[in-house]
Amino acid sequence: MRLFDTHCHFDFDPFLSDFPAHMKEAQRHGVERFLIPSVGPSNWQKVAHLSSQYPSIYYALGFHPYFLDNDSPQHFEQLESLLSEGDAACVAVGECGLDAMIDVDMGLQEMLFIKQVELATQWQKPLVLHARKTHNRLIQLLKNQRFSQGGILHGFAGSFEQAKQFIDLGFYIGVGGVITYPRANKTRSAIAKLPLDCLVLETDAPDMPLSGHQGEDNHPKMLGAVLSCLSELRGESTAEIEKAVWKNSSLAFGICE
Repeated sequence: MRLFDTHCHFDFDPFLSDFPAHMKEAQRHGVERFLIPSVGPSNWQKVAHLSSQYPSIYYALGFHPYFLDNDSPQHFEQLESLLSEGDAACVAVGECGLDAMIDVDMGLQEMLFIKQVELATQWQKPLVLHARKTHNRLIQLLKNQRFSQGGILHGFAGSFEQAKQFIDLGFYIGVGGVITYPRANKTRSAIAKLPLDCLVLETDAPDMPLSGHQGEDNHPKMLGAVLSCLSELRGESTAEIEKAVWKNSSLAFGICE
């Protein structure tokens, strides 16, 4: 099995006590590549350092809306500087986006999101998008900015119509643990109908545990279970999906297969 976890926070505390062991466990379950999205200045250096130690780890740099505060704009020049260094393992801008479910000023969220879209355009990098109850506004902003670098809509939990809007803008749809919950009818139905060449797999570890594992830290090793569930939903073989999503993931980040 050859899998690419396109969104896992492998630098977070649950993995740091024995990172090599966690990496080996993920690899034992067929996960050969990882994209670690940063959340802000607090871990930009951390994700870059992990990537320098493990060639299978790629990373993205950006401001996650959940971690924004009034000091965040002061760090934007630092983000520009890091992107300008041209590290080949830095393959995207993000995790960035909008979140209507948190107590962070939406004006601040939108201002920094637009600035990150501009950076992604400048450096010709895709975006790793975070969206909660903000799909329509994100589409509007991306169109206003005429963004054309594509990327991945992470943690998709919406309708077929919403997914198609992002696909039409060049984005792939991140499929994770949500589809393992039978009650997630809308998302499961959408994922079953979307073109296979628009899907990628992710865990969002240590968050978004799969059904039956609530309360546990999620882990990249669970990506195979997401693949199996996707195969059941779509009525396609795991081998066919595995091959397609590996190709999709590599294309999304401009990485050679």
